[in-house]
Amino acid sequence: MFTGIIESLGTVKNIIKEGDNIHVTIESNFTNELKIDQSIAHNGVCLTIVKINDNEYTVTAIKETLEKSNFKNLKIGDLINLERAMVLGARLDGHIVQGHVDQTATCTSITEENGSWFFSFEYDDSLNNITIEKGSITINGTSLTVVNSKKNSFSVAIIPYTYENTNFHTFKIGTEVNLEFDVIGKYVARILEK
Repeated sequence: MFTGIIESLGTVKNIIKEGDNIHVTIESNFTNELKIDQSIAHNGVCLTIVKINDNEYTVTAIKETLEKSNFKNLKIGDLINLERAMVLGARLDGHIVQGHVDQTATCTSITEENGSWFFSFEYDDSLNNITIEKGSITINGTSLTVVNSKKNSFSVAIIPYTYENTNFHTFKIGTEVNLEFDVIGKYVARILEK
């Protein structure tokens, strides 16, 4: 489990394709604190550390992860939002995040407004995922509050700290991002379907 509060940015150092999988090597400022078999959220995708070498570690993304996330677009040098798993008994500063990406969205608008930013995103609503006004959404692993919720789109407001300390500052119109919809909302929607 995660909180959606990004701990650090990592840099993609290597990508090796093996069958339907990719092995991604990432440099981070906390690699020395990690261990093999530990789970880390990478742009909101929970992946297991399989190798550690100095200040770099490697994770493996399987076919399903590549199909549901923006990992299929990774390039060497890309910045990735990183969060280690939450500690039981610690404050939950964001919201409950599982690290299971539901689908991707495309950035459709970026507006700077007096020191903060509004980012708008559009997603395929045929998968029955929904947002609600002032509800929680996870974008590339970052816990955010939804504004301007519509059937297949929504916006979020980004404060300067989040803009500088996540990969939001690299987004452009057309950037594909990972979405994890609110887990409680997903259960409520499933119950209402029945």
